[in-house]
Amino acid sequence: MTEYGRSPGSEPWHPEDPAHGNQGWEGQQAYYQQTQYGNEQDPYQQQPQQGYGDQQYQAAQDYHVQQHYAQQTYAGQPYDTGGWDTGQQAAMPYGAPAPADPYGNQAPDLYGTPEAYPPPQPPGQRRPEPQHQPEPVRQEPEPEEESHPFFSGGAGGADDDGDDGYDDEGPTSRRGGGQSRRGGKQQKKRKSRNGLACLVVALVLAGGAGGVGYFGYQFWQGQFGPAPDFEGAGIAETTEVTIPKGAGGGEIGSILAQAGVVKSAEAFVSALQDNPDGKAIQDGVYVLKKQMSAANAVKAMLSPASRNNLTIPEGKRNAYVYEQIDKKLKLKPGATEAVAKANAKNLGLPAWATGHPDLKDPLEGFLYPATYPLSKNAKPEDILKDMVTRANAEYEKLDLEGKAKTLGLKGPWELLTVASLVNAEGKTPDDFRKMGEVVYNRLKPTNTETNQLLQFDSAFNYLKGQSNIDISESEINSNQDPYNTYTQKGLPPGPIGNPGHVALEAALKPTSDGWMYFVATDGMHKTEFAKTHDEFLKLKDKFNDSKGSD
Repeated sequence: MTEYGRSPGSEPWHPEDPAHGNQGWEGQQAYYQQTQYGNEQDPYQQQPQQGYGDQQYQAAQDYHVQQHYAQQTYAGQPYDTGGWDTGQQAAMPYGAPAPADPYGNQAPDLYGTPEAYPPPQPPGQRRPEPQHQPEPVRQEPEPEEESHPFFSGGAGGADDDGDDGYDDEGPTSRRGGGQSRRGGKQQKKRKSRNGLACLVVALVLAGGAGGVGYFGYQFWQGQFGPAPDFEGAGIAETTEVTIPKGAGGGEIGSILAQAGVVKSAEAFVSALQDNPDGKAIQDGVYVLKKQMSAANAVKAMLSPASRNNLTIPEGKRNAYVYEQIDKKLKLKPGATEAVAKANAKNLGLPAWATGHPDLKDPLEGFLYPATYPLSKNAKPEDILKDMVTRANAEYEKLDLEGKAKTLGLKGPWELLTVASLVNAEGKTPDDFRKMGEVVYNRLKPTNTETNQLLQFDSAFNYLKGQSNIDISESEINSNQDPYNTYTQKGLPPGPIGNPGHVALEAALKPTSDGWMYFVATDGMHKTEFAKTHDEFLKLKDKFNDSKGSD
């Protein structure tokens, strides 16, 4: 027994002892207790005996830990305690286990390999690990790269040669008597190169700033500045431009800009939006001055005087159309009519419009009333072909072929002829529908009022090439021409003009009120209708009275 009343047996140092703190021994403690004591409680893990203070108990614990480590071996050799021998245990022979060794000969040597860490020191023997400082190794200086003082900071406080204050052997004064690393001649050469490089960098930066400024201005102009535009009403030189059907403001502006009329399409679009009548610009051919402001270009295109187009009114005969083409193309009178008669079969007439006898003009009814652009190099046959093409398109839309028989007609050719009569005799859209009913009622075999005679003055005027309203009964009743509806029953051989869309619709959808007669009671503008012959006579007297009052 010791002075504390315990034998000097082996007792492990408790790693969780509050006097030493947690040293990371939890795993080793568990393993140690299980091998020495099994699952039994460590006999040394008990409360201090009564009468012992905390300091005495702690001193006893430290003493037993020191006794335990004095008996441990390292790689089969007695552990050197460094003078910490208690004198109570003799040295153990080589290779023999310590009596208090809980592992015996079966305990693994955890520190016998070169790679293993040394065994832990007891708490009283631990010392801080010496800080190993390796001997400084001198390294050869790397070759210094050329750097311009503009980027390295040499121009601000270091020497121009880039000296960092250290020579090959050690620090030197920057501005003292220390010799430069490169020598005087090299230093002058480098200064010369640095000055040239600085100049080049300055020029590059100046050029870059100028380029950025230019492109920045262009971008600003494109995004926020006004579009390029001419000023004034243009120069004396003119040009001809053709605006296709359905073209929008952007497309029109591009056409004008390419022709030199306006400076940019953007300026034209802007001017078009500013003009309240801008949407009224139509397709066609325009003769315009070059270098006009966009606003003046819009005004010019809204004026009919600038358009080089041919406009055909509804109901006009082919003879009128031929004359207008001759005038527009500055041809001799009759030139277009001769071309029409010679090339009628090659202008695109549909099959149902050919092969009819006694026609005054095979193209009558197919020079569709509309506006057609005329360029400087246009030819009569080209214009006529465009008109026939337009007529075909319009007649297909209305389905003249499909609807002709539903109206008691033989085909679309007769329906087109009815529409031409309606357009020639009527004055208003309401007149057109009543005129259509008059035609259909008189064509009926049951017609006993006129016995299928249409008696239209317009047909007689057509064969005469005139537009008289007052025609003598003797003249009209004696003429036996197929176009004279006073002497010939039914429809004339073909159309007597070129009906427009309204007349065509009226021929397709006539009234059904029983109208059989009509008279232009004022001789020009007012047309009145009657259902019986007696009513017709009253209207005729009214017409005669209007003539007498003149």
